[in-house]
Amino acid sequence: MDSESQKPAGNAPEWSVSDLSGALKRTIEDSFGFVRVRGEISGYRGPVSSGHVYFSLKDANAKIDAVIWKGVFARLKTRPQEGLEVIATGKITTFAGKSSYQIVIDSLEPAGIGALMALLDERRKRLAAEGLFAEERKRAIPYLPRVIGVVTSPTGAVIRDILHRLEDRFPRHVLVWPVRVQGETSAAEVANAITGFNALAEQGRIPRPDVLIVARGGGSLEDLMGFNEEVVVRAAADSRIPLVSAVGHETDWTLIDHAADLRAPTPTGAAEKVVPVRAELMASIADLARRHAGAMRRLSDRRRGDLRALARALPGPEAVLSGPRQRLDLAATRLAPALARNARAHEIQLQNVARRLAENSPRVRLARLRAELAGFGRVLAAARSNAVAAERTRIATERARIEVLDTRMRNALAQSLLRRRERSAQIAERGQRAFAQALAKRTERLASLWALIRSLGPAAVLARGYALIRDESGALVRGVAQAEPGRLLDVQVSDGHFGAIVAGGAGTSIGTGKVSRPQPRPARKEMPKTAQGDLF
Repeated sequence: MDSESQKPAGNAPEWSVSDLSGALKRTIEDSFGFVRVRGEISGYRGPVSSGHVYFSLKDANAKIDAVIWKGVFARLKTRPQEGLEVIATGKITTFAGKSSYQIVIDSLEPAGIGALMALLDERRKRLAAEGLFAEERKRAIPYLPRVIGVVTSPTGAVIRDILHRLEDRFPRHVLVWPVRVQGETSAAEVANAITGFNALAEQGRIPRPDVLIVARGGGSLEDLMGFNEEVVVRAAADSRIPLVSAVGHETDWTLIDHAADLRAPTPTGAAEKVVPVRAELMASIADLARRHAGAMRRLSDRRRGDLRALARALPGPEAVLSGPRQRLDLAATRLAPALARNARAHEIQLQNVARRLAENSPRVRLARLRAELAGFGRVLAAARSNAVAAERTRIATERARIEVLDTRMRNALAQSLLRRRERSAQIAERGQRAFAQALAKRTERLASLWALIRSLGPAAVLARGYALIRDESGALVRGVAQAEPGRLLDVQVSDGHFGAIVAGGAGTSIGTGKVSRPQPRPARKEMPKTAQGDLF
Protein backbone atom coordinates (compact mmCIF):
# COMPACT_ATOMS: atom_id res chain seq x y z
CA MET A 1 0.00 0.00 0.00
CA ASP A 2 2.92 2.40 0.67
CA SER A 3 4.29 1.94 -2.84
CA GLU A 4 0.90 2.69 -4.37
CA SER A 5 0.55 5.94 -2.35
CA GLN A 6 3.84 7.27 -3.82
CA LYS A 7 2.69 6.94 -7.47
CA PRO A 8 1.60 10.18 -9.25
CA ALA A 9 -2.12 10.82 -9.34
CA GLY A 10 -3.46 10.96 -12.89
CA ASN A 11 -1.58 11.82 -16.09
CA ALA A 12 -1.10 15.63 -15.50
CA PRO A 13 2.12 16.88 -17.17
CA GLU A 14 4.90 18.39 -15.10
CA TRP A 15 5.67 22.12 -15.59
CA SER A 16 8.83 23.97 -14.73
CA VAL A 17 8.37 27.28 -12.97
CA SER A 18 9.67 29.20 -16.01
CA ASP A 19 7.34 27.32 -18.43
CA LEU A 20 4.34 27.91 -16.20
CA SER A 21 5.18 31.63 -15.83
CA GLY A 22 5.58 31.95 -19.63
CA ALA A 23 2.26 30.23 -20.27
CA LEU A 24 0.47 32.51 -17.79
CA LYS A 25 2.13 35.56 -19.38
CA ARG A 26 0.98 34.58 -22.90
CA THR A 27 -2.56 33.79 -21.71
CA ILE A 28 -2.99 37.10 -19.87
CA GLU A 29 -1.46 39.20 -22.69
CA ASP A 30 -3.65 37.47 -25.30
CA SER A 31 -6.80 38.02 -23.26
CA PHE A 32 -6.02 41.60 -22.14
CA GLY A 33 -3.93 42.99 -25.01
CA PHE A 34 -5.46 46.50 -24.75
CA VAL A 35 -7.34 47.84 -21.69
CA ARG A 36 -8.39 51.16 -20.18
CA VAL A 37 -8.27 51.23 -16.39
CA ARG A 38 -9.61 53.94 -14.13
CA GLY A 39 -8.11 54.33 -10.69
CA GLU A 40 -6.23 56.47 -8.20
CA ILE A 41 -2.42 56.67 -8.33
CA SER A 42 -0.86 55.25 -5.15
CA GLY A 43 2.76 54.64 -4.09
CA TYR A 44 4.12 56.83 -6.89
CA ARG A 45 7.87 56.52 -7.44
CA GLY A 46 9.14 59.14 -9.85
CA PRO A 47 11.60 58.35 -12.61
CA VAL A 48 14.19 56.02 -11.09
CA SER A 49 17.81 55.87 -12.26
CA SER A 50 16.73 53.95 -15.39
CA GLY A 51 14.09 56.59 -16.25
CA HIS A 52 11.11 54.25 -15.69
CA VAL A 53 8.13 55.12 -13.43
CA TYR A 54 6.44 52.68 -11.02
CA PHE A 55 3.18 53.10 -9.04
CA SER A 56 -0.16 51.38 -8.37
CA LEU A 57 -3.73 52.04 -9.53
CA LYS A 58 -6.33 51.38 -6.85
CA ASP A 59 -9.99 51.80 -6.11
CA ALA A 60 -12.03 50.95 -3.03
CA ASN A 61 -11.58 47.16 -3.35
CA ALA A 62 -8.49 46.32 -5.41
CA LYS A 63 -5.07 47.46 -6.56
CA ILE A 64 -2.93 46.73 -9.62
CA ASP A 65 0.77 47.54 -10.20
CA ALA A 66 1.59 49.88 -13.07
CA VAL A 67 4.75 50.78 -14.94
CA ILE A 68 5.54 53.47 -17.51
CA TRP A 69 8.69 52.97 -19.57
CA LYS A 70 11.17 55.81 -20.01
CA GLY A 71 10.32 56.56 -23.67
CA VAL A 72 6.56 56.63 -23.02
CA PHE A 73 6.95 58.82 -19.91
CA ALA A 74 8.76 61.51 -21.94
CA ARG A 75 5.75 61.73 -24.33
CA LEU A 76 3.00 61.82 -21.71
CA LYS A 77 0.79 64.89 -21.77
CA THR A 78 -0.47 64.31 -18.21
CA ARG A 79 2.22 63.56 -15.64
CA PRO A 80 1.27 61.07 -12.88
CA GLN A 81 0.99 62.44 -9.34
CA GLU A 82 0.24 60.83 -6.00
CA GLY A 83 -3.54 60.69 -5.35
CA LEU A 84 -4.54 61.74 -8.89
CA GLU A 85 -7.47 59.83 -10.41
CA VAL A 86 -6.59 58.89 -13.99
CA ILE A 87 -7.60 56.71 -16.89
CA ALA A 88 -4.65 54.56 -17.97
CA THR A 89 -4.46 52.87 -21.35
CA GLY A 90 -2.08 49.94 -21.88
CA LYS A 91 -1.73 46.17 -21.76
CA ILE A 92 -1.78 43.65 -18.91
CA THR A 93 1.31 41.50 -18.46
CA THR A 94 2.98 39.47 -15.74
CA PHE A 95 6.27 39.79 -13.88
CA ALA A 96 7.65 36.31 -13.19
CA GLY A 97 10.21 37.58 -10.65
CA LYS A 98 7.41 38.47 -8.17
CA SER A 99 4.62 36.14 -9.42
CA SER A 100 2.46 39.24 -10.00
CA TYR A 101 0.63 40.93 -12.83
CA GLN A 102 0.85 44.58 -13.85
CA ILE A 103 -0.28 47.06 -16.49
CA VAL A 104 2.24 48.61 -18.87
CA ILE A 105 0.82 52.07 -19.56
CA ASP A 106 0.99 53.70 -23.02
CA SER A 107 -1.09 56.82 -22.29
CA LEU A 108 -2.51 58.59 -19.27
CA GLU A 109 -5.31 61.15 -18.90
CA PRO A 110 -7.15 62.66 -15.92
CA ALA A 111 -10.39 60.96 -14.97
CA GLY A 112 -12.98 63.71 -15.40
CA ILE A 113 -13.13 67.47 -15.08
CA GLY A 114 -12.81 67.39 -11.30
CA ALA A 115 -9.46 65.67 -11.37
CA LEU A 116 -8.26 67.94 -14.14
CA MET A 117 -9.30 71.04 -12.24
CA ALA A 118 -7.58 69.75 -9.11
CA LEU A 119 -4.42 69.19 -11.14
CA LEU A 120 -4.60 72.71 -12.60
CA ASP A 121 -5.25 74.26 -9.19
CA GLU A 122 -2.24 72.49 -7.68
CA ARG A 123 -0.05 73.62 -10.60
CA ARG A 124 -1.33 77.20 -10.35
CA LYS A 125 -0.53 77.38 -6.63
CA ARG A 126 2.94 75.95 -7.17
CA LEU A 127 3.82 78.36 -9.98
CA ALA A 128 2.34 81.28 -8.05
CA ALA A 129 4.53 80.39 -5.09
CA GLU A 130 7.54 80.74 -7.40
CA GLY A 131 6.45 84.29 -8.26
CA LEU A 132 5.61 83.68 -11.93
CA PHE A 133 2.22 85.39 -11.58
CA ALA A 134 3.39 88.40 -9.53
CA GLU A 135 2.03 91.77 -10.67
CA GLU A 136 5.42 93.47 -10.39
CA ARG A 137 6.69 91.20 -13.18
CA LYS A 138 4.14 92.46 -15.67
CA ARG A 139 5.07 95.21 -18.15
CA ALA A 140 3.07 97.82 -20.01
CA ILE A 141 2.00 97.12 -23.59
CA PRO A 142 3.48 99.55 -26.18
CA TYR A 143 0.97 102.17 -27.30
CA LEU A 144 1.73 101.82 -31.02
CA PRO A 145 4.03 98.85 -31.75
CA ARG A 146 5.88 98.72 -35.06
CA VAL A 147 5.90 94.90 -35.31
CA ILE A 148 3.38 92.50 -33.74
CA GLY A 149 4.23 88.80 -33.26
CA VAL A 150 1.32 86.33 -33.26
CA VAL A 151 1.61 82.74 -31.99
CA THR A 152 -1.37 80.73 -33.26
CA SER A 153 -2.50 78.27 -35.88
CA PRO A 154 -2.05 79.64 -39.45
CA THR A 155 -5.17 77.86 -40.76
CA GLY A 156 -7.78 78.82 -38.18
CA ALA A 157 -10.18 81.74 -38.01
CA VAL A 158 -8.19 83.32 -35.15
CA ILE A 159 -5.39 84.70 -37.31
CA ARG A 160 -7.90 86.07 -39.84
CA ASP A 161 -9.86 87.83 -37.09
CA ILE A 162 -6.66 89.36 -35.68
CA LEU A 163 -5.46 90.55 -39.11
CA HIS A 164 -8.85 91.99 -40.03
CA ARG A 165 -9.14 93.79 -36.70
CA LEU A 166 -5.64 95.24 -37.06
CA GLU A 167 -6.43 96.32 -40.62
CA ASP A 168 -9.60 98.10 -39.43
CA ARG A 169 -7.97 99.84 -36.47
CA PHE A 170 -4.34 100.50 -37.40
CA PRO A 171 -2.42 98.39 -39.97
CA ARG A 172 0.87 97.11 -38.55
CA HIS A 173 3.62 94.70 -39.62
CA VAL A 174 2.56 91.25 -38.32
CA LEU A 175 4.83 88.19 -37.92
CA VAL A 176 3.00 84.85 -37.50
CA TRP A 177 4.72 81.88 -35.87
CA PRO A 178 2.60 78.85 -36.87
CA VAL A 179 1.95 76.32 -34.10
CA ARG A 180 -0.53 73.62 -33.19
CA VAL A 181 -2.97 74.93 -30.61
CA GLN A 182 -4.31 71.50 -29.64
CA GLY A 183 -2.73 68.09 -29.19
CA GLU A 184 0.27 66.54 -27.50
CA THR A 185 2.88 68.77 -29.17
CA SER A 186 0.99 72.06 -28.88
CA ALA A 187 2.55 73.08 -25.54
CA ALA A 188 6.12 72.54 -26.73
CA GLU A 189 5.45 74.38 -30.01
CA VAL A 190 3.90 77.41 -28.25
CA ALA A 191 6.80 77.58 -25.76
CA ASN A 192 9.33 77.32 -28.60
CA ALA A 193 7.54 80.09 -30.52
CA ILE A 194 7.66 82.49 -27.55
CA THR A 195 11.34 81.68 -27.00
CA GLY A 196 12.08 82.03 -30.71
CA PHE A 197 10.53 85.50 -30.95
CA ASN A 198 12.62 86.59 -27.93
CA ALA A 199 15.76 85.22 -29.58
CA LEU A 200 15.42 87.48 -32.66
CA ALA A 201 18.00 90.27 -32.87
CA GLU A 202 16.65 93.81 -32.53
CA GLN A 203 18.41 95.00 -35.70
CA GLY A 204 18.38 91.65 -37.52
CA ARG A 205 17.08 90.70 -40.94
CA ILE A 206 13.78 89.62 -39.39
CA PRO A 207 12.46 92.48 -37.20
CA ARG A 208 11.91 91.66 -33.56
CA PRO A 209 8.27 92.17 -32.44
CA ASP A 210 7.43 94.89 -29.94
CA VAL A 211 4.53 92.85 -28.53
CA LEU A 212 3.42 89.19 -28.71
CA ILE A 213 -0.11 87.76 -28.97
CA VAL A 214 -0.69 84.11 -28.03
CA ALA A 215 -4.14 83.33 -29.38
CA ARG A 216 -6.54 80.43 -29.73
CA GLY A 217 -10.29 80.08 -30.20
CA GLY A 218 -12.69 78.64 -27.68
CA GLY A 219 -12.91 74.96 -26.72
CA SER A 220 -13.29 72.50 -23.89
CA LEU A 221 -10.95 72.33 -20.94
CA GLU A 222 -9.15 69.37 -22.48
CA ASP A 223 -8.68 71.32 -25.73
CA LEU A 224 -7.09 74.23 -23.85
CA MET A 225 -4.77 72.02 -21.73
CA GLY A 226 -1.78 72.86 -23.92
CA PHE A 227 -1.88 76.44 -22.58
CA ASN A 228 -1.95 75.15 -18.99
CA GLU A 229 1.32 73.25 -19.33
CA GLU A 230 4.20 74.37 -17.14
CA VAL A 231 6.59 74.81 -20.09
CA VAL A 232 4.21 77.35 -21.71
CA VAL A 233 3.69 79.26 -18.47
CA ARG A 234 7.44 79.51 -17.82
CA ALA A 235 8.11 80.64 -21.40
CA ALA A 236 5.47 83.39 -21.06
CA ALA A 237 6.88 84.51 -17.70
CA ASP A 238 10.45 84.59 -19.05
CA SER A 239 9.53 86.53 -22.20
CA ARG A 240 11.36 89.86 -22.49
CA ILE A 241 8.78 91.04 -25.05
CA PRO A 242 5.42 92.15 -23.56
CA LEU A 243 2.94 89.31 -24.07
CA VAL A 244 -0.86 89.35 -24.48
CA SER A 245 -2.78 86.08 -23.96
CA ALA A 246 -6.02 85.57 -25.90
CA VAL A 247 -6.94 81.93 -25.34
CA GLY A 248 -10.56 80.81 -25.56
CA HIS A 249 -13.59 82.92 -24.85
CA GLU A 250 -14.05 85.54 -22.15
CA THR A 251 -15.10 82.93 -19.56
CA ASP A 252 -12.17 80.64 -20.31
CA TRP A 253 -9.12 80.96 -18.08
CA THR A 254 -5.78 79.22 -18.57
CA LEU A 255 -2.50 79.42 -16.63
CA ILE A 256 -0.83 81.44 -19.41
CA ASP A 257 -3.38 84.22 -18.67
CA HIS A 258 -1.84 84.61 -15.19
CA ALA A 259 1.74 84.72 -16.50
CA ALA A 260 1.03 87.09 -19.44
CA ASP A 261 1.48 90.85 -19.12
CA LEU A 262 -2.11 91.41 -20.32
CA ARG A 263 -5.12 89.11 -20.83
CA ALA A 264 -7.58 89.69 -23.64
CA PRO A 265 -11.04 88.05 -23.53
CA THR A 266 -10.84 87.02 -27.20
CA PRO A 267 -8.27 87.11 -30.02
CA THR A 268 -10.14 90.06 -31.52
CA GLY A 269 -9.96 91.82 -28.18
CA ALA A 270 -6.20 91.23 -28.14
CA ALA A 271 -5.88 93.00 -31.50
CA GLU A 272 -7.89 95.92 -30.08
CA LYS A 273 -5.66 96.15 -26.99
CA VAL A 274 -2.33 96.27 -28.85
CA VAL A 275 -3.17 99.06 -31.37
CA PRO A 276 -5.36 102.13 -31.17
CA VAL A 277 -8.03 103.15 -33.76
CA ARG A 278 -6.28 105.05 -36.52
CA ALA A 279 -9.22 107.40 -37.24
CA GLU A 280 -9.63 108.24 -33.55
CA LEU A 281 -5.89 108.75 -33.26
CA MET A 282 -5.88 111.06 -36.31
CA ALA A 283 -8.82 113.01 -34.87
CA SER A 284 -7.08 113.28 -31.51
CA ILE A 285 -3.89 114.46 -33.23
CA ALA A 286 -5.82 117.06 -35.30
CA ASP A 287 -7.58 118.33 -32.17
CA LEU A 288 -4.26 118.50 -30.29
CA ALA A 289 -2.69 120.35 -33.26
CA ARG A 290 -5.55 122.87 -33.34
CA ARG A 291 -5.31 123.40 -29.60
CA HIS A 292 -1.54 123.73 -29.88
CA ALA A 293 -1.83 126.37 -32.65
CA GLY A 294 -4.35 128.38 -30.60
CA ALA A 295 -2.17 128.23 -27.53
CA MET A 296 0.88 129.37 -29.53
CA ARG A 297 -1.10 132.27 -31.03
CA ARG A 298 -2.36 133.38 -27.63
CA LEU A 299 1.12 133.08 -26.16
CA SER A 300 2.58 135.15 -29.00
CA ASP A 301 -0.03 137.91 -28.49
CA ARG A 302 0.62 138.00 -24.75
CA ARG A 303 4.42 138.15 -25.23
CA ARG A 304 4.00 140.97 -27.81
CA GLY A 305 1.94 143.01 -25.33
CA ASP A 306 4.48 142.41 -22.56
CA LEU A 307 7.28 143.57 -24.88
CA ARG A 308 5.46 146.80 -25.74
CA ALA A 309 4.90 147.53 -22.06
CA LEU A 310 8.57 146.94 -21.29
CA ALA A 311 9.62 149.17 -24.21
CA ARG A 312 7.56 152.08 -22.82
CA ALA A 313 9.17 151.64 -19.42
CA LEU A 314 12.78 151.72 -20.77
CA PRO A 315 14.75 155.09 -20.39
CA GLY A 316 16.26 157.02 -23.36
CA PRO A 317 19.92 156.76 -24.53
CA GLU A 318 20.98 160.08 -22.91
CA ALA A 319 19.57 159.05 -19.58
CA VAL A 320 21.26 155.72 -19.78
CA LEU A 321 24.72 157.19 -20.70
CA SER A 322 24.75 160.23 -18.34
CA GLY A 323 25.70 158.25 -15.27
CA PRO A 324 28.60 156.36 -16.86
CA ARG A 325 29.92 159.63 -18.38
CA GLN A 326 30.06 161.34 -14.98
CA ARG A 327 31.82 158.34 -13.44
CA LEU A 328 34.37 158.44 -16.28
CA ASP A 329 35.14 162.16 -15.69
CA LEU A 330 35.59 161.60 -11.97
CA ALA A 331 37.96 158.72 -12.59
CA ALA A 332 40.05 160.81 -15.03
CA THR A 333 40.55 163.56 -12.39
CA ARG A 334 41.66 160.98 -9.80
CA LEU A 335 44.00 159.12 -12.13
CA ALA A 336 47.08 161.50 -12.09
CA PRO A 337 47.45 161.74 -8.27
CA ALA A 338 46.93 157.99 -7.99
CA LEU A 339 49.69 157.35 -10.54
CA ALA A 340 52.13 159.61 -8.60
CA ARG A 341 51.36 157.86 -5.30
CA ASN A 342 51.76 154.52 -6.96
CA ALA A 343 55.18 155.50 -8.41
CA ARG A 344 56.44 156.68 -4.99
CA ALA A 345 55.28 153.47 -3.32
CA HIS A 346 57.06 151.38 -5.95
CA GLU A 347 60.23 153.47 -5.55
CA ILE A 348 60.29 152.76 -1.80
CA GLN A 349 59.77 149.08 -2.43
CA LEU A 350 62.63 149.13 -4.94
CA GLN A 351 64.98 150.77 -2.44
CA ASN A 352 64.16 148.16 0.20
CA VAL A 353 64.81 145.40 -2.28
CA ALA A 354 68.17 146.97 -3.29
CA ARG A 355 69.25 147.15 0.36
CA ARG A 356 68.36 143.52 0.93
CA LEU A 357 70.21 142.57 -2.24
CA ALA A 358 73.33 144.40 -1.07
CA GLU A 359 73.20 142.63 2.25
CA ASN A 360 72.81 139.27 0.51
CA SER A 361 75.23 139.92 -2.37
CA PRO A 362 77.62 137.04 -3.34
CA ARG A 363 80.74 138.96 -2.20
CA VAL A 364 79.34 139.54 1.30
CA ARG A 365 78.17 135.97 1.59
CA LEU A 366 81.52 134.67 0.27
CA ALA A 367 83.48 136.72 2.88
CA ARG A 368 81.19 135.46 5.62
CA LEU A 369 81.66 131.87 4.49
CA ARG A 370 85.43 132.33 4.32
CA ALA A 371 85.50 133.59 7.92
CA GLU A 372 83.38 130.66 9.06
CA LEU A 373 85.65 128.27 7.14
CA ALA A 374 88.78 129.73 8.79
CA GLY A 375 87.21 129.32 12.23
CA PHE A 376 86.30 125.73 11.39
CA GLY A 377 89.92 125.14 10.28
CA ARG A 378 91.30 126.37 13.57
CA VAL A 379 88.84 124.25 15.51
CA LEU A 380 89.71 121.20 13.43
CA ALA A 381 93.48 121.74 13.89
CA ALA A 382 93.12 122.02 17.68
CA ALA A 383 90.84 118.98 17.73
CA ARG A 384 93.31 117.02 15.58
CA SER A 385 96.21 117.88 17.96
CA ASN A 386 94.17 116.88 20.99
CA ALA A 387 93.05 113.64 19.30
CA VAL A 388 96.64 112.73 18.30
CA ALA A 389 97.91 113.35 21.83
CA ALA A 390 95.09 111.33 23.36
CA GLU A 391 95.66 108.49 20.88
CA ARG A 392 99.40 108.41 21.66
CA THR A 393 98.69 108.26 25.38
CA ARG A 394 96.18 105.45 24.84
CA ILE A 395 98.63 103.49 22.65
CA ALA A 396 101.37 103.78 25.31
CA THR A 397 98.99 102.58 28.00
CA GLU A 398 97.83 99.64 25.89
CA ARG A 399 101.44 98.72 25.05
CA ALA A 400 102.32 98.60 28.75
CA ARG A 401 99.28 96.45 29.45
CA ILE A 402 100.20 94.10 26.60
CA GLU A 403 103.76 93.68 27.94
CA VAL A 404 102.40 92.82 31.40
CA LEU A 405 99.91 90.33 29.93
CA ASP A 406 102.65 88.78 27.76
CA THR A 407 104.84 88.23 30.78
CA ARG A 408 101.99 86.68 32.76
CA MET A 409 101.07 84.45 29.81
CA ARG A 410 104.64 83.17 29.40
CA ASN A 411 104.94 82.35 33.11
CA ALA A 412 101.56 80.56 33.08
CA LEU A 413 102.52 78.60 29.94
CA ALA A 414 105.84 77.48 31.47
CA GLN A 415 104.09 76.31 34.67
CA SER A 416 101.42 74.49 32.62
CA LEU A 417 104.04 72.72 30.49
CA LEU A 418 105.92 71.63 33.62
CA ARG A 419 102.73 70.22 35.20
CA ARG A 420 101.79 68.42 31.96
CA ARG A 421 105.31 66.90 31.64
CA GLU A 422 105.13 65.54 35.19
CA ARG A 423 101.61 64.16 34.64
CA SER A 424 102.69 62.51 31.34
CA ALA A 425 105.54 60.71 33.10
CA GLN A 426 103.15 59.43 35.78
CA ILE A 427 100.61 58.29 33.16
CA ALA A 428 103.37 56.50 31.15
CA GLU A 429 104.60 54.67 34.24
CA ARG A 430 101.04 53.59 35.18
CA GLY A 431 100.38 52.45 31.58
CA GLN A 432 103.53 50.27 31.54
CA ARG A 433 102.56 48.61 34.82
CA ALA A 434 98.96 48.03 33.59
CA PHE A 435 100.20 46.57 30.26
CA ALA A 436 102.60 44.19 32.04
CA GLN A 437 99.82 42.98 34.36
CA ALA A 438 97.35 42.51 31.48
CA LEU A 439 99.96 40.65 29.42
CA ALA A 440 100.72 38.29 32.31
CA LYS A 441 97.01 37.58 32.81
CA ARG A 442 96.45 36.91 29.09
CA THR A 443 99.54 34.61 28.92
CA GLU A 444 98.35 32.59 31.91
CA ARG A 445 94.81 32.29 30.45
CA LEU A 446 96.18 31.23 27.06
CA ALA A 447 98.27 28.47 28.67
CA SER A 448 95.25 27.09 30.54
CA LEU A 449 93.11 27.17 27.38
CA TRP A 450 95.83 25.36 25.40
CA ALA A 451 96.04 22.65 28.05
CA LEU A 452 92.22 22.28 27.91
CA ILE A 453 92.29 22.04 24.11
CA ARG A 454 95.02 19.36 24.20
CA SER A 455 93.05 17.32 26.76
CA LEU A 456 89.89 17.48 24.64
CA GLY A 457 91.58 16.99 21.21
CA PRO A 458 91.31 13.75 19.16
CA ALA A 459 94.97 12.82 19.80
CA ALA A 460 94.33 12.60 23.55
CA VAL A 461 91.25 10.44 22.93
CA LEU A 462 93.22 8.10 20.58
CA ALA A 463 95.98 7.86 23.18
CA ARG A 464 93.43 6.40 25.61
CA GLY A 465 92.93 3.40 23.24
CA TYR A 466 90.19 4.61 20.91
CA ALA A 467 90.41 4.39 17.09
CA LEU A 468 88.84 6.12 14.05
CA ILE A 469 87.56 3.78 11.31
CA ARG A 470 86.97 5.05 7.77
CA ASP A 471 85.78 3.34 4.58
CA GLU A 472 87.36 3.49 1.12
CA SER A 473 85.95 7.00 0.51
CA GLY A 474 87.35 8.32 3.79
CA ALA A 475 83.96 8.65 5.50
CA LEU A 476 83.73 7.64 9.16
CA VAL A 477 82.09 4.32 9.96
CA ARG A 478 79.49 5.13 12.60
CA GLY A 479 77.46 1.90 12.85
CA VAL A 480 77.63 -1.89 12.45
CA ALA A 481 75.40 -1.69 9.40
CA GLN A 482 78.19 0.11 7.53
CA ALA A 483 80.71 -2.75 8.26
CA GLU A 484 79.75 -5.15 5.47
CA PRO A 485 81.72 -8.45 5.18
CA GLY A 486 84.73 -8.18 2.97
CA ARG A 487 84.79 -4.41 3.06
CA LEU A 488 88.20 -2.70 3.26
CA LEU A 489 88.48 -0.25 6.17
CA ASP A 490 91.17 2.16 7.41
CA VAL A 491 91.82 2.23 11.16
CA GLN A 492 93.54 5.21 12.76
CA VAL A 493 95.13 4.82 16.20
CA SER A 494 97.29 7.14 18.25
CA ASP A 495 100.54 6.36 16.43
CA GLY A 496 99.37 5.76 12.81
CA HIS A 497 97.01 3.98 10.37
CA PHE A 498 96.51 0.34 9.34
CA GLY A 499 94.09 -1.45 7.04
CA ALA A 500 91.47 -4.03 8.01
CA ILE A 501 88.97 -6.29 6.24
CA VAL A 502 85.54 -7.01 7.78
CA ALA A 503 85.31 -10.76 8.43
CA GLY A 504 81.75 -11.27 9.62
CA GLY A 505 78.39 -9.57 9.44
CA ALA A 506 76.56 -7.57 12.06
CA GLY A 507 76.43 -9.35 15.47
CA THR A 508 79.48 -11.60 14.83
CA SER A 509 82.15 -11.54 17.55
CA ILE A 510 85.83 -12.31 17.19
CA GLY A 511 85.55 -15.62 19.09
CA THR A 512 82.73 -17.15 16.98
CA GLY A 513 83.21 -15.62 13.57
CA LYS A 514 85.05 -17.34 10.82
CA VAL A 515 88.30 -15.55 10.09
CA SER A 516 89.24 -15.38 6.47
CA ARG A 517 92.74 -15.51 5.20
CA PRO A 518 94.44 -12.19 5.46
CA GLN A 519 94.85 -10.45 2.18
CA PRO A 520 97.66 -8.14 1.17
CA ARG A 521 97.07 -4.63 2.44
CA PRO A 522 96.23 -2.33 -0.42
CA ALA A 523 97.94 0.92 -0.87
CA ARG A 524 96.70 3.46 1.64
CA LYS A 525 94.50 6.08 0.14
CA GLU A 526 95.10 9.68 0.82
CA MET A 527 92.52 10.66 3.41
CA PRO A 528 90.64 13.86 2.82
CA LYS A 529 91.74 16.79 4.85
CA THR A 530 88.84 17.63 7.11
CA ALA A 531 88.30 19.43 10.28
CA GLN A 532 88.43 17.71 13.64
CA GLY A 533 86.76 14.27 13.28
CA ASP A 534 84.22 12.57 15.48
CA LEU A 535 85.80 11.06 18.63
CA PHE A 536 83.23 8.29 18.81
